[in-house]
Amino acid sequence: MDELPTRDRLIFAALRLFGEKGYLSTSVQDILREAGANSGSLYHAFPTKQDLLVAVLETYRQGIEPMLLAPAWAGVEDHIERVFALLGAYRGMLAATDCLYGCPIGSIALELHEPDPPVRELLSKNFDGWVDHVERCLVAAGDRLPADLDRRGLAVFTLTTMEGGVMQSRTHRTLDAFDASISHLRDYVRRLEQAASAGRSDAAQGTTG
Repeated sequence: MDELPTRDRLIFAALRLFGEKGYLSTSVQDILREAGANSGSLYHAFPTKQDLLVAVLETYRQGIEPMLLAPAWAGVEDHIERVFALLGAYRGMLAATDCLYGCPIGSIALELHEPDPPVRELLSKNFDGWVDHVERCLVAAGDRLPADLDRRGLAVFTLTTMEGGVMQSRTHRTLDAFDASISHLRDYVRRLEQAASAGRSDAAQGTTG
């Protein structure tokens, strides 16, 4: 990270620390130490800690595709499996940090009960962006899922499952809750696929009958 401009080092340091420790528990000194920067550099780039938070949220929103989705989906062509590959990426981050990792957006949203409007708006945009990507996968799955399925709703449910699994796994310091949550989600999606397949079979029989 040393080769990055100081401003970027501060943002990525804050992004990691806000996810692991929380926004309120992360001190300016924590961020400076992690980024290898001095206080003058910080306050030149970000006059307040909230200014840094806004930059973190903007960076996360802009980076979800290149930094999270692209690595998770590399070599995964199946649209439904892409959803679970994304969830697998979060599991990998939990495993790599001994269950200390927290989704920065989820952690900040839980921590700041009454965020200022610019912060709340960016939190909302981050959640919507995540859901948008998952919804596109579910739409691309076509008739593998029931035609009357609320795919946006299922994408929201997927985000809720992920965030809840991360939160419990961080609390228990074990992957069990995350794995159980994703396992039940996969079972639900499998049942949806089975229902769609049965519907296609019934329709085909009706056509030829």
